[in-house]
Amino acid sequence: MIYIFLADGFEEIEAITPIDILRRAGAELCSVGITGKRVTGAHAISIECDITPEEADLRNAEMIILPGGMPGTQALAKSTFVTAMLKASVKQGTHLAAICAAPMILGQLGLLKGKSAVCFPGYEDKLTGAIYLDLPVITDGKITTSKSAGTALPFALELVRLLKGQTVANVIAASLQLPVEED
Repeated sequence: MIYIFLADGFEEIEAITPIDILRRAGAELCSVGITGKRVTGAHAISIECDITPEEADLRNAEMIILPGGMPGTQALAKSTFVTAMLKASVKQGTHLAAICAAPMILGQLGLLKGKSAVCFPGYEDKLTGAIYLDLPVITDGKITTSKSAGTALPFALELVRLLKGQTVANVIAASLQLPVEED
């Protein structure tokens, strides 16, 4: 199970695109609304969250995804639920993935110490203890980070590669008419 934490104001390009691509790859996804099971979103595109924080069960979590433009990221960063879930997931060994401004949450919690990371330009100083690299997508151990709306597709394909392998990622990339990589 992949949990996607959503807050009011998340940037839909950063959440909907990876959600769609992961679903195409056959991943089991569950959106968690940190303000409850209701419609959330931005820019007139919304998503109804599948469950509330109280219903989330980390025991079967393969990955936790934090999408986010600044309003959504700020809401996620202030959530005691998100903090508790991230800390519990680290103990369990769950993969963490964050895009756009959301990697700063991982940095502020000290989860990026000694790791490479990327974040929306201008928020690099929030990546406490991280080595900042100016690349579109980075996977460093159990953490994947990415920046800006333009990296939503490569970010999603990297998550597919991690979860389902390069062959499946290549099939998805080809269906989107994107370049494929060697196995």
